[in-house]
Amino acid sequence: MDKFYIEKTPSGCFNFSLIATNKEKICVSSQVYKSKDSCKKAIASVIKNSKRCIEENRIEDLTLQKKAEPLGFPKYEIYLDKAGLYRFRLFATNGENLAICEEGYKSKSGCVNGVRSVMATSDGSEIIDNTVTK
Repeated sequence: MDKFYIEKTPSGCFNFSLIATNKEKICVSSQVYKSKDSCKKAIASVIKNSKRCIEENRIEDLTLQKKAEPLGFPKYEIYLDKAGLYRFRLFATNGENLAICEEGYKSKSGCVNGVRSVMATSDGSEIIDNTVTK
């Protein structure tokens, strides 16, 4: 089962990663959070907004030559980075960027599979708090 991991940054802030069963990092938080509670709320928002994106097929492809009408929020965006790799990001209902893929994909289909993986697995994923000493 995929898992969200909460980490503490050297500056004392918090971020998260969604790690697949095969240990591949699917996505990471697009920002750092001042409190652990805010980070947990962001994870809950990823789950909630991913569900809605599944239900409404809300994936906007910014790589197309002929651009479609922009989708409202929430949505996933697929785009090309400066190195020519495909990436995705998830936006919440309020337009806030919640999560991004950390590494680019060589193919658009690989990127779409990454989006679908977040959509399919984030709900029900265990949350591991790596900030707690054992």
